[in-house]
Amino acid sequence: MKESREFKTESKRLLHLMINSIYTNKEIFLRELISNASDAIDKYHFTSLTDESLEKTNDYEITLEFDKKKRWIKITDNGIGMTYNELLDNLGTIAKSGTLEFLQNIKGKDVGEADLIGQFGVGFYSAFMVASKVEVRTKSPYSEAAYLWTSAGEESFTIEEIKKAERGTEVKIFLRDNEEEEKYDEYLDEYKIESLVKKYSDYVKYPITLEKEVQTPKLDKEGKEIEGKYTTSLQKETINSQIPIWNKNKSEVSETELNEFYKSQYFDYTDPIARIWTDVEGALTYKAIVFIPGKAPYNLYSEKYEKGLQLYTKGVFIMDKCKELVPDYLRFIKGLVVSSDLSLNISREILQHNRQLQKISQNLEKKIVNELEKMLKNDKESYIKFYKEFGVNLKYGVYDGFGEKKDLLKDLLLFKTVNNEEYMTLKEYVEAMPEGQNAIYYGSASSKEAIQGMPQMDLLKKKGYDVLVFTDEIDEFMVNILREYEKHSFKSINQGDLDLLDDSEKEHIKEQSIESKDVLEALQSILASEVKEVKLSTRLTDSPVCLVSGDGLSFEMEKVMSQMPGEKSAKADKILEINPNHELFKAIKSLHQTNSSELEDYAWVLYNQALLIEGMSIKDPVDFSNKMIKLLVKSLR
Repeated sequence: MKESREFKTESKRLLHLMINSIYTNKEIFLRELISNASDAIDKYHFTSLTDESLEKTNDYEITLEFDKKKRWIKITDNGIGMTYNELLDNLGTIAKSGTLEFLQNIKGKDVGEADLIGQFGVGFYSAFMVASKVEVRTKSPYSEAAYLWTSAGEESFTIEEIKKAERGTEVKIFLRDNEEEEKYDEYLDEYKIESLVKKYSDYVKYPITLEKEVQTPKLDKEGKEIEGKYTTSLQKETINSQIPIWNKNKSEVSETELNEFYKSQYFDYTDPIARIWTDVEGALTYKAIVFIPGKAPYNLYSEKYEKGLQLYTKGVFIMDKCKELVPDYLRFIKGLVVSSDLSLNISREILQHNRQLQKISQNLEKKIVNELEKMLKNDKESYIKFYKEFGVNLKYGVYDGFGEKKDLLKDLLLFKTVNNEEYMTLKEYVEAMPEGQNAIYYGSASSKEAIQGMPQMDLLKKKGYDVLVFTDEIDEFMVNILREYEKHSFKSINQGDLDLLDDSEKEHIKEQSIESKDVLEALQSILASEVKEVKLSTRLTDSPVCLVSGDGLSFEMEKVMSQMPGEKSAKADKILEINPNHELFKAIKSLHQTNSSELEDYAWVLYNQALLIEGMSIKDPVDFSNKMIKLLVKSLR
């Protein structure tokens, strides 16, 4: 006799909400039903250990079948099944979870064998995202009768007694007709079903088999194949791996095996440069396998790139990109985290609380940094390979969060220098500093060659001081956060006073500045629209002129900020420095003394020359060219 019942009013609302809102990805219906099947087998196995009336077996299996013509998919398990009351409670009342009740009933007992995930009682109803009707046939070992539960997921459901010899549950989903924006036929494709199992349920510990049509050639009486004649039969094939790599003993997994797992799991053709395997037990228990790729993904710095680690709980794939596990500066890492301690929300897609994730993230970050430190110390060649790909990310990590992690990362930074071809750390730079050098000097430009050719390098070269080469946009922002290393401040060769002169030299420049006050003021007046100050240089020995920025914003920072929305007005103060010992300055002083009208031409030529040396554009190239020609012609007469 068929019994018809209506869902409770609140259950109707929840069912509608869940089908339309809770689950954002319809394909997860198969994950949820397979997870329920796995839970049912777990329940039977655990109960059979203490109930002598239940058959002891290890012949557990989850079977998938489908029929394209009749448009159904079937998921069958040989687990605990359901009695009439359990069926009514678990499927008739939405969000009444049999799994949760089972766990409560065995609370305080040894639940090590009961590895269950369906604790909300709503996963089953995800089937209605793709189904026009769902049939559930089930038999419990504690019931003589078996039952059929049927619903279209709207107002009501029916229950009737049926014949079913074997214990367990069979869920049969009749797919909806295709819609304009949603094609349900794809779930009747053998390849699609396999790919969904691989994606979400590959590590469910019980075999998941798929019934496939297999064609074999027909044979004649002599046992020879009959051309063009075949016999079609159904054969079961296990399509999940069952034992994940992280459940193996770490010492038994070779580097080659890990590399192959990485390449197949994350679609890379190159081996990772580092592998970090973590197994933590305690207040928070989890396993993690993290890989540092050998090459940066092509879209690593694009807006479309998503950071994150894969997240598994109890063998079931929960999330592909859990961004909370990865700080921004490590966005390039790949890998996975497996934990049974995570608080899942109702859709099993995101997490209710992030405290657990934060703890795991902090632990993994320390592990990764420690691995990089060991690589730098023991295998610098590999570390340099890593740094060429991802060094800019570490610089960003120093800068981000107002320098929160600068002490953690500063010794992982590498730089090329003007005097050395090889990368060096800040520690190595400081150890190599000659006596008398107190600051760490750096230059910013597009290349090492550009810095070597800068007039600002004159005095530094003479003193034998090395200079860090900054070519990344983040470099100056990063160094402004660092401020110093081992009590040595950072000084830009393009900015401010380098403090390279001794007291007598400083006094001499001061006297020259007083003597040249009138000509400097005249040049300042001519260039008032472009420069903040014209002064005698304490850094030039050979070059006639250079352009430096005042304290605060540097030229390189100005270039970067000018590319940002709303930052077009950010400008660095320009200071024109002139070499007081150069013949050109002596000639300019003579022109000023004779009140020559050519002083203005010389001033603009000097300024534009300094702009060109600094790699900046000239406002009026034609005017600059005309002035140059005019002065050249006069000098040749």
